[in-house]
Amino acid sequence: MTSAINPQPLTFPRPIFAAVSPHPFLQAHLRSSTSSKPFRANGRLVTEFRPLGVNPGSLTHCNGSAVVRTGNTSVVCGVRAEILREEDIPGTQTYGAGAGATAGEKDGDEHMEGSEEQEEEEEEDDGAEIADLHLLVPNIELSTGSTPTTLPGNAPSSLAQTLISRINSLLHSTRLLRAKDLRITYTPSINPEDPYSAPETVVKGYWVLYIDIFFISLDGNPFDAAWLGILAALKSTKLPKAFYDEELEMILCSDSPSEAKPLRLRGLPVTCTFAVFEGQAQDDGEERKDWILSDPDAFEEAICRESVTVVLEKGGLMRVEKNGGGAVGRDEMKSLVKRSKERWAVWEAVLGKA
Repeated sequence: MTSAINPQPLTFPRPIFAAVSPHPFLQAHLRSSTSSKPFRANGRLVTEFRPLGVNPGSLTHCNGSAVVRTGNTSVVCGVRAEILREEDIPGTQTYGAGAGATAGEKDGDEHMEGSEEQEEEEEEDDGAEIADLHLLVPNIELSTGSTPTTLPGNAPSSLAQTLISRINSLLHSTRLLRAKDLRITYTPSINPEDPYSAPETVVKGYWVLYIDIFFISLDGNPFDAAWLGILAALKSTKLPKAFYDEELEMILCSDSPSEAKPLRLRGLPVTCTFAVFEGQAQDDGEERKDWILSDPDAFEEAICRESVTVVLEKGGLMRVEKNGGGAVGRDEMKSLVKRSKERWAVWEAVLGKA
């Protein structure tokens, strides 16, 4: 007589379980945590962000550059400055001489720190000038192999186009750069129209900044990584001293590195992205529960329908972007803003050391 053999339970290795049933896999991790702080499949707490790494000035042939890394997402950002003459840019007549330096200010003169002119400049409404003249041109490229779906020879993905649009909007809405730093002005020695009156400063050209973001690897949350790369690259950007030569009737640049000027950023706008993981009711009668994950990775993004991006400065909230779902209400938003404020201090410390 043969004894009955009990069948062995069917088990899967961890990677196969995650690939076959990603939603139950992540929910099992969040529910099985023994502590009051649930852990995700990647080992992070629900409220935990990935560590940041910033290496500025990594590219030689750029006016500014940086390589940044957050977890397994790595980004290279380069800033290339190009001079465009005033007559080649339609719309500069709208801003004209009044957009240049103040009366009596000569080419290349700098404002004294703490002066009244600088304080007035802080409040200058120059966002329209930068936007209308297209002085900031961001571009994003996903390298071959950065994600499993990025193949050589393909057209730009919808992800890259969406990121370009969001970054371009954020660059202008935060008023991160000053138009004055991008203007190339000229003050003639004599007023050609009235020799007895003081000469007026006129705009002869602009610096146009081409901001290229290149993803080496992408493991979720590309927007925050790209924005961190932009901030780090702009902080390291220096523009050569440009001046208008009256005899040659053209704009020239100084070869002296000591005369190059850094860009002056308005504050430090930080982006923090969150993803909402919607739990499912269990057979044991346990109620359905949702979790809001800080800095989601690619695995988490693929199974989360709702996302929130908070943009804030040291002084307060600047912008909120919300997509899909309705799990995040007023109370949840307050919690996300609190997490973002803590994250802002981390960005400030990392960029300050860079």
